[in-house]
Amino acid sequence: MQTDRRTIATSISFLVFGIVAFLSTSVSAQSIDLTAGNTGISFGDSEEITGIRFNFKDVRLRRMTGLNVTIWSPSENIRSTVTGVAIGLPLAGARNFTGLGVGVLGFGAQENTTGIIAGLLGAGAGQDMFGIGIGGLGAGAGRDVQGIMIGGLGAGSGRNAKGIMIGGLGAGSGNDAVGVMIAGLGAGSGNDAVGVMFGGLGAGAGRDATGMMFSILAAGAGRNLTGISAAGIAVGAGEKLEGVHVAGIAVGAPEITGFAGALVVGGERIKGLVIAPAYFRVGKNGQVNGLTISAFNHVKGEHRGVSIGILNWAEKLNGLQIGLLNFAGNKDKLKWLPFFNYHRD
Repeated sequence: MQTDRRTIATSISFLVFGIVAFLSTSVSAQSIDLTAGNTGISFGDSEEITGIRFNFKDVRLRRMTGLNVTIWSPSENIRSTVTGVAIGLPLAGARNFTGLGVGVLGFGAQENTTGIIAGLLGAGAGQDMFGIGIGGLGAGAGRDVQGIMIGGLGAGSGRNAKGIMIGGLGAGSGNDAVGVMIAGLGAGSGNDAVGVMFGGLGAGAGRDATGMMFSILAAGAGRNLTGISAAGIAVGAGEKLEGVHVAGIAVGAPEITGFAGALVVGGERIKGLVIAPAYFRVGKNGQVNGLTISAFNHVKGEHRGVSIGILNWAEKLNGLQIGLLNFAGNKDKLKWLPFFNYHRD
């Protein structure tokens, strides 16, 4: 019986020795690793591990796959790639991150993130962000964003944005935006925008915008605006408005095609339907093709079509004027007529 006990004790000793040897437990000033082939549990600033890792601040980390729990954001010079779940109490981050990252205060990647990142104050990537980013105050990427970005105050990308971007105050992209952009104050893109854009005070694109654009105050594009736009005060484009454009006070562009409606509408080359209860104007050498309805239709160029108003003025008329007083400057006789005026070259 005693021999059996000794045999069992010896076997357990060899087993424990074998497990310890197999795990290759290492203790250093940087970390305590309970690992087998870099797989297991690590406490401290280990360089490479698959499994579970706990550390205060990442300085030496190169690769981590699994669960990484830290207290502070990593060193600025870190070259780490983290894949899996990263939790910061209160901050977390990596050079490059893929997976689910949550920081009580914030989460950030010095280069790229793919997946879902969130922080009470902010979430962001120094370069590109793919997936979902949520920040209590702000969310953003230094270069491109693809996915969904939500910031309590602002959401933005330094270069291009594709997907959905929502900012409590502002949302924007430095270059192009494709998708949906919503902001309490202003939404915009530095270059082109395609999709839906809403800004409480303003919405705009530095170059071309295609889709739908809405704002309580103003909406516009530096070059062309194509689609549907509506604003409480003004809608405009540096070159052309095409589609349906409505504003409370004014709509204007050098060229308008489609429908324009506001108290005041103006342009140089207009084709379609215009409703301007107060004033409609086309500059000298300009042209209108279509129907215009306004108290004062003031065409200093050529009007081809029909104008309806109180006072209709056309330096060159090729069509019909209906109003209390009508002027056609290219007629030889009866340039001024009440009720209606008609002329064809």
